[in-house]
Amino acid sequence: MPEYLEATVDKFIFRVATDRLYSPDGVWAFWVESQGNGQVRMGLTDYLQQLNGDVAFVHVKPVGTKLDLGDEFAELETIKANVSLFSPVSGTVVEVNPDLDLSPEIINQEPYGKGWLAVIEATNWQSDRAKLLDPQAYLSAMRSQAEEELKKQ
Repeated sequence: MPEYLEATVDKFIFRVATDRLYSPDGVWAFWVESQGNGQVRMGLTDYLQQLNGDVAFVHVKPVGTKLDLGDEFAELETIKANVSLFSPVSGTVVEVNPDLDLSPEIINQEPYGKGWLAVIEATNWQSDRAKLLDPQAYLSAMRSQAEEELKKQ
């Protein structure tokens, strides 16, 4: 169970797991050490899932898909929007969360746990990880984004 940093913006509380790295657009990347072969599990941040609302449908690129850094790897359909998610690492999709077909709402319920999206066999982890944000940096960026969203309402 990861530890979390928290930010409160207006009446919303957003959590950031401290055991992974983040893209500025709200995708987390978790190095799966136990696999021993350079795999990275990816998912949606708590902030991004709250911002977009209840997930009704998710489509993740199938196993075997090769991704470059920044390629779309998943699409979400929520009650508020259709959201494209971009890969924070380059590599090949080796696993897609099988629970998403029947229970896409698990992304809203457990964005850092059972709501993960895909596992990528990373091809350039050392270089890609240098472009990602640590939890504190993502917390700061996310808080700024949340405050900007609040001003739009």
